[in-house]
Amino acid sequence: MNAQPTASHFIDGAYLEDETGREIVCIFPATGETIATLHSATPAIIDKALASARRAQRQWARFTPVERGRVLRRAADIIRERNEELSQLETLDTGKPIQETRVADATSGAEALEYFGGLAATLTGETIPLGADLAYTLREPLGVCVGIGAWNYPTQIACWKAAPALACGNAMIFKPSELTPLCALKLAEIFVEAGAPAGLFNVVQGYGDVGAALATDPRTDKVSLTGSVPTGKKVYAAAAEGIRHVTMELGGKSPLIIFEDADIENAVSAAINANFYSTGQICSNGTRVFVHESIEDKFIARIAERTAKAIIGDPREDATQIGPLVSKSQHEKVLGYVEIGRSEGATLVFGGDIPKGLNAQGFFIEPTLFSGVTDAMRIAREEIFGPVLSVLTFKTEDEVLERANATEFGLAAGVFTKDIARAHRMVAALEAGTCWINTYNLTPVEMPFGGVKQSGVGRENARAAIEHYSQVKSVYVAMGDVEAPF
Repeated sequence: MNAQPTASHFIDGAYLEDETGREIVCIFPATGETIATLHSATPAIIDKALASARRAQRQWARFTPVERGRVLRRAADIIRERNEELSQLETLDTGKPIQETRVADATSGAEALEYFGGLAATLTGETIPLGADLAYTLREPLGVCVGIGAWNYPTQIACWKAAPALACGNAMIFKPSELTPLCALKLAEIFVEAGAPAGLFNVVQGYGDVGAALATDPRTDKVSLTGSVPTGKKVYAAAAEGIRHVTMELGGKSPLIIFEDADIENAVSAAINANFYSTGQICSNGTRVFVHESIEDKFIARIAERTAKAIIGDPREDATQIGPLVSKSQHEKVLGYVEIGRSEGATLVFGGDIPKGLNAQGFFIEPTLFSGVTDAMRIAREEIFGPVLSVLTFKTEDEVLERANATEFGLAAGVFTKDIARAHRMVAALEAGTCWINTYNLTPVEMPFGGVKQSGVGRENARAAIEHYSQVKSVYVAMGDVEAPF
């Protein structure tokens, strides 16, 4: 397996290049160096991808469910065997620290493939007795699914979409983010090696126009997007033109609520994970940290003390805990939000600057904490997608619940308290699709993941994902004569 892909696209079981497409320059975020130059898909490339996916899907649907599961499990095994080189590539692609990518990226993708590989043979219909007659149902694939990925977890997202899609008998065309184009290509190689038909998982590079072309093509039966709310609205509308199935996993501005009886060390750990892991570039991050007013000083002092020890640096180094942001534009955006927070009157407790002593061409920023944040401030309302934590204080349960829900988003929420009745009461009332009690951002494949309100529709992971990658056919079987009025 080569360290890097050898062409821009992977279609019908092989790498494919068309240099007439618009350039996609892949930058290593820690240094600003170009590590690969790819090309956006031309109409001819898109047509080849869709034609081969259509053909491969028909072939794949003839595999028995056990055979399909075996291919997915083989792919999972190959990913685990090559975890180190896949993690190194992910770090180059995204800028995330190697200590993260080794445990959270390709490995979680392998878990998804293994889980859905095991589930494939259990996807059956049901029989329905109707007196002398009967009915039965068949669970069928949708056809060709288009996956559109985000740049923060390119390998994981590709697997989260491909695993249930392929388990149900579909084919998938995956368009990675133009910022992180490399990792999905290696996944496509692995599927072929694991025994998938050529064309079953194609990777097509491109900007938004390529995603739009894939989402609106008559040969596409389903679109699954991970991305921002504005992008989601465009893709959702485009898919709706053809009455296509959709899954939308979009952004958030999630609340993390810490009550006065919470274990402070655990709450601080969760707040660190919910804001600074992956340099804050996680859609479900708990960026609005509501802290009970009686423990605000203690909480802030402890998180400041622990964050001061964080090692920021070259993500290829084993010791690095915080790497750069993914791109120059994202770097400028996050720094801009730090200035917005200052101008709005929030108190900058720590961070907010470019760390000294690192590569000046890298997209680094210090982990940042604001206190004195109010609900009306932009840093408390808008998704920043960087390591910026806002502390808001509250007095009562009813008050914090109302404020936590006062957002257009509804992806995730977390509650820290030793009062388990209160914990369950809170998560029952929180308007979020994924909630945690006394932890944050754990997303095992066995648990459905997704949002409500403008944070999306549909669910990824767990058996719930099967409903979004398959359809039910009902069959009525008459055992007697047919009556008619004349």
